[in-house]
Amino acid sequence: MNQIKVTLPDGRVKEYPKGISLADVVRDAGKPDAFVAKVDGDLRDLATKLDRDARVEPLTFEQPGGREVYWHSSAHLMAQAVKQLFPEAKLAIGPPIDDGFYYDIDLGRPFSPEDLEKIEARMRELAKRDQPIERVEVPREEAIRTYKEMGEKYKLELLQDISDARVSFYRQDGFMDMCRGPHLPRTGLIKAVKLLSTSGAYWRGDEHREMLQRIYGISFPRQEQLDEFVHQLEEAKRRDHRRLGKDLKLFAFAEELGQGLPLWLPRGAAVRRILENYIVNLELQHGYLHVYAPDLASVQLYKISGHWDYFREAMYPPMKIDNDELVLKPMNCPHHIMIYKQEQRSYRDLPVRIAELGRMYRYEKSGTLSGLHRVRSMTLNDAHIFCRPDQVKQEFAAVVRLIQQVYQDFRITDYRLDLSLHDPQDRQYYHQDEELWMTAEGLLHEVLHELGLPYNSVVGGANFYGPKLDVQVRTATGKEETLSTVQLDFLLPKRFELEFIGEDGKAHRPVMIHRAVISTMERMMAFLIEYYAGDFPVWLAPEQVRVLPIADRHLDYARQVRDRLAAGGGRVELDESNERISYKIRRAQIDHVPYMLVVGDKEAASGQVAVRSRASGDLGPIPLDKFAGRIAEEVAAKS
Repeated sequence: MNQIKVTLPDGRVKEYPKGISLADVVRDAGKPDAFVAKVDGDLRDLATKLDRDARVEPLTFEQPGGREVYWHSSAHLMAQAVKQLFPEAKLAIGPPIDDGFYYDIDLGRPFSPEDLEKIEARMRELAKRDQPIERVEVPREEAIRTYKEMGEKYKLELLQDISDARVSFYRQDGFMDMCRGPHLPRTGLIKAVKLLSTSGAYWRGDEHREMLQRIYGISFPRQEQLDEFVHQLEEAKRRDHRRLGKDLKLFAFAEELGQGLPLWLPRGAAVRRILENYIVNLELQHGYLHVYAPDLASVQLYKISGHWDYFREAMYPPMKIDNDELVLKPMNCPHHIMIYKQEQRSYRDLPVRIAELGRMYRYEKSGTLSGLHRVRSMTLNDAHIFCRPDQVKQEFAAVVRLIQQVYQDFRITDYRLDLSLHDPQDRQYYHQDEELWMTAEGLLHEVLHELGLPYNSVVGGANFYGPKLDVQVRTATGKEETLSTVQLDFLLPKRFELEFIGEDGKAHRPVMIHRAVISTMERMMAFLIEYYAGDFPVWLAPEQVRVLPIADRHLDYARQVRDRLAAGGGRVELDESNERISYKIRRAQIDHVPYMLVVGDKEAASGQVAVRSRASGDLGPIPLDKFAGRIAEEVAAKS
């Protein structure tokens, strides 16, 4: 049979001669901008020959798979430029990432800004040559011999992990790099490129191995796309919680203390207390019971739960104390299970909703630590619901509605729902009770359909003990982050032999729901700092009002203003410095204080305050009691 059938994304089925190239299929399909395609779901070069019936999806830069290939080829172009400019450089790996690409390189020294400029310029030159990018396959032994001659020790090490008899390379204009691909058909498709930064990166993420230099870059098919990205990058820098956290004195890190261990400074601690009080009060209103659990636990506890097998790499080494082995708590669920087991439960007692602002400790590799986003000591807004099987759907739905309420209060609107399911093929990670998996996943599908919520199914994203719903929030800097999660668990109640006495007088097994609404205090704080660019709404601001006396003779009235507002629960500071009023105003603006109250002779005589808003400027004189009422209203409205 010399003809094959190709099904296109719009449902059209077209017949072609066997052996036709993907490039010809894409061209015939009317997709001239496509530079790669999916064949039965797998990415393939356009040079690929089709010898059987297939579903073909042409991809451009506008689709995730297209961007992945575009940025992967850009990483190769950067490696080519580096080798031309610095022949002594040794190449490691160069993958695409969410926002561009990087390449890890051993130069024996850091790259300078001038080096990056030269590399970027050379990349543009190479792209303009519009050289074809070709896939070639060579015997494994030949690849080893070639890399030995070139002294590319990192590539040689990567080859040790490849057992295939033949190894694929991609060649462009005399440069070759070992890679599975796919790649662009030619270098000229890379139109606009910018190298963004460099950083140190341990080879293979192992802090005991060589320190390499990682060059980050971005590229686009059009210059205006790059210009827009650079603008967004500047905005991201302006909002970066690490910079704002330092400038606004919210949190800090100390080398003497250790990596990934944040210090909450007074102003940051004030915001954290507001967050904690907010979520605790809300959970109490929804029937949660707040508890405290110790920061240490026996290793045996985590062996029963299964975390010791599945999560040990993220745990700290055990401590031998007396005759026991203790470990720093990496999660709260086994502790809450112990609280559930403290008394016999009846079907009438369920659901039992146990909540905690639980301190946890996780070993994160030093290279992954990033401000408050990724730390080693964290406090999770955690809860575990123990319920009857017939209560699962209503409890899960109640948690989703609670998340929606919280997001409304924080004005969070840009998010999506991912339903993470198990991968039946991964028998190492997931427990093997397939019936439990089908039951749990089916329930979550039902709940989301009944709530009328759109969601994506993500196979392979579940925890080892059950499926979960993750809320993926887009941050102000354009990245995606999991802020909330709800997880269904039939396994841990079984492992810990949890029971409740049913209406029939017999013992039954409860179902467990793990949930975190506002993530860890650290991650939520990082998100909010960037979301508000440091301009916290009045209800969250560590300092809501700053009183600014014009001269020393106005200090007495200024103190009265401060005390009046503080008595009503306001977070108020008084600037008693001898600086000019213009300087005091400027200082308060730099500190992102929402309201500044200027007081002078007229204000003291009339019982008023001259109000300046950081957002709206001069609001004029307002009676003190009226302003106090305004603050109370904004706090109540969470504005």
